[in-house]
Amino acid sequence: MLDIKFIRENVELVKQNCINRRNKVDIDELIRVDELRRTQITEIETLRAARNAGSKGKPTPEEIAQMREVGEKIKALEEGMAATDAAYMDLLMQVPNLTHPETPAGGEEDFMTVGVYGAKPSFDFTPKDHETLLTERGMIDFERGAKVAGAKFYFSKGDLVRLNMALTNYGIDVATAHGFELMETPDMAKTEILVGTGYNPRGDAQDQIYVIENTDMSLIATAEITVGGYHRDEVLDLSNGPKKYVALSHCFRKEAGAYGRTSKGLYRVHQFTKLEMFVYCKPEESEAMHQEILAIEKEICDGLGLHYRVIDIPAGDLGGPAYRKYDLEAWMTMKGDETHAGDFGEVTSTSNCTDYQARRLGIKYKKEDGTNEFVHTLNGTAVVLSRFPIAVIEQNQQADGTIRVPEVLVKYVGKSVI
Repeated sequence: MLDIKFIRENVELVKQNCINRRNKVDIDELIRVDELRRTQITEIETLRAARNAGSKGKPTPEEIAQMREVGEKIKALEEGMAATDAAYMDLLMQVPNLTHPETPAGGEEDFMTVGVYGAKPSFDFTPKDHETLLTERGMIDFERGAKVAGAKFYFSKGDLVRLNMALTNYGIDVATAHGFELMETPDMAKTEILVGTGYNPRGDAQDQIYVIENTDMSLIATAEITVGGYHRDEVLDLSNGPKKYVALSHCFRKEAGAYGRTSKGLYRVHQFTKLEMFVYCKPEESEAMHQEILAIEKEICDGLGLHYRVIDIPAGDLGGPAYRKYDLEAWMTMKGDETHAGDFGEVTSTSNCTDYQARRLGIKYKKEDGTNEFVHTLNGTAVVLSRFPIAVIEQNQQADGTIRVPEVLVKYVGKSVI
């Protein structure tokens, strides 16, 4: 979240930022509730001071009666304060992060292409989509997945399992070579952790998050949630550099309303495995760390020989925590139509969240002068086992329906063709 003091001092800037990001939070109402809250705090503190002063020595019956009356006023004000606090936090949590000055303006279609990389696939036959290729070769079963768990669940089989494990191990090797510490996280998190990282299972995200009934827990949509909460309420020592983690987890998403031709097969599913990079750093390091994560994502895609592009996400398409976000989109046959043999589809993203998540989660670092300041947090996908197999399979398909294994994966898969 943003610092309320910053919001008070930059009301028009924050309002315009909300407009640019297509966020409808009422900043005027937030300011009004904040003023009410501060007034109530002052009244309560004044009455408490009076009660404490009156309790010194041996009070008279009249003074005891007065203190009792003061205590009742404090209790009434505290009850009103609880409602004010709830309204204040609800509004404050809705305010999105500030936006990088170079972020493109506009909505989803107004992205800026940063670069296009790798050779575009060229086929002397009519290419198939990954669902057709995998189903024909018995490597995926959506029908039985639906029978067991519902639509958009599936069974991976045979060489698809090997390919998934190969992609995971390849991503681990690349990320850890850049100093990222490997971890595997829980697949559930408390509501307070989801809210702290910007995923509110009771609010805007409720159509995407699986909430576990009769608990204060949800299934995670990304390891960003669990690793983001890993250092909650801690003061970190960043004197030796940023803390960098690469985390393996299952991810669960409802993907409500996300059905259609361009979401078929593995592109939008309810459960998948993902390897996620996450960084805690000093504020002055976050721009460089964002570029480092982006470079690692590109290194992974380059190593796989993929044709892909990098796009700078527009302000109106940013999630609440992101200050700036890049997506890597790989070329996919499944994204084609009657006029195009294929098109780009997202495979990874990376976001700089500045101190937005850290402020909500109470994560600081100790500065050289001994004072504490909020860290900056960043996240980025190393490998996701829904989108990456699509790109690898569709770009490396052959006329007989077999799939060439990228050279960097052969040692993990154990064969060069599947």
